[in-house]
Amino acid sequence: MTGVPAETVDVPPLQESRHGMAWVPGGAFTMGSERFYPEEAPLRRVSVGGFWMDVTPVTNRQFAAFVTATRHVTTAEIAPDPKQYPGMPLEMASPGSLVFHKTPTPVDTANPAQWWTFAFGADWRHPWGADTTIEALDLWDHPVVHVSYSDALAYASWAGKDLPTEAEFEFAAWGGLDGVDYAWGNELSPGGAMMANTWQGLFPFANQLLDGWERTSPVGSYPVNPYGLYDLIGNTWEWTKDWWADRPETPRKSCCTLENPRGAKLKDSYDPQQPQIKIGRKVLKGGSHLCAPNYCQRYRPAARHPEMIDTSTSHIGFRCVSRIT
Repeated sequence: MTGVPAETVDVPPLQESRHGMAWVPGGAFTMGSERFYPEEAPLRRVSVGGFWMDVTPVTNRQFAAFVTATRHVTTAEIAPDPKQYPGMPLEMASPGSLVFHKTPTPVDTANPAQWWTFAFGADWRHPWGADTTIEALDLWDHPVVHVSYSDALAYASWAGKDLPTEAEFEFAAWGGLDGVDYAWGNELSPGGAMMANTWQGLFPFANQLLDGWERTSPVGSYPVNPYGLYDLIGNTWEWTKDWWADRPETPRKSCCTLENPRGAKLKDSYDPQQPQIKIGRKVLKGGSHLCAPNYCQRYRPAARHPEMIDTSTSHIGFRCVSRIT
């Protein structure tokens, strides 16, 4: 990453030890869903090899250590080049990132511009806008946000790790379950229990806060899955290594299993709604704290979403894997 060297961060001592990696044994599973969104279909039989996965998403504390060690400058801290974005107003060529703002009243959920704002000065240190800081908000053990794909990959490389593939992430999120809707069964909130940090109520204006969190939550706040992993559902979307395809790769024959799929090709991942912008899109997995019953029911292992690799927001983070056994 090029640009002005990043400032160092004084990191308070770790209070709890939830960090590290857990072994995911690998195996065959049914990937996808035919009950929610078309891009999740069809159901297909997929297998992945075993791998180590970060127990939680990368936190602000961990990312601060990376920035201090490498002086990495994130995408959100660099002004966008108007040459790469045809038609972009010149006044938008300043560092910043997308920040969610709750609307005061019901709105048409077909128009995300009503709740997303490109906030100048928003970045991983200033998650809700330039006048906020992770120190003042005490977000050290929350997932780092406002990280682009290249930021996540840079951290993974520094840590001697990698980003998960879509199949690896989904396999880990299922935790050994098969044939159910959610990572823990067929009920979103079994017995009224909040199983992940999601939106309760009508998005984007009325969050009942039944889980206690308006935005991100500290990692590990919800039940651990059978592989010893936290927050694979909800809290923040997470980057994967795979290029996006509207229709996922499937086995050549319905009776067969697709082994270790690796996603689409770069050229096939471009957004057809913006043909003038040739920026690849990666697969996001896991949903976020903004997923709600009336909007984006993607708090499920099978759910997937495309995101341009240069984009950062207040609800996208990541975690790493290692395939070294």
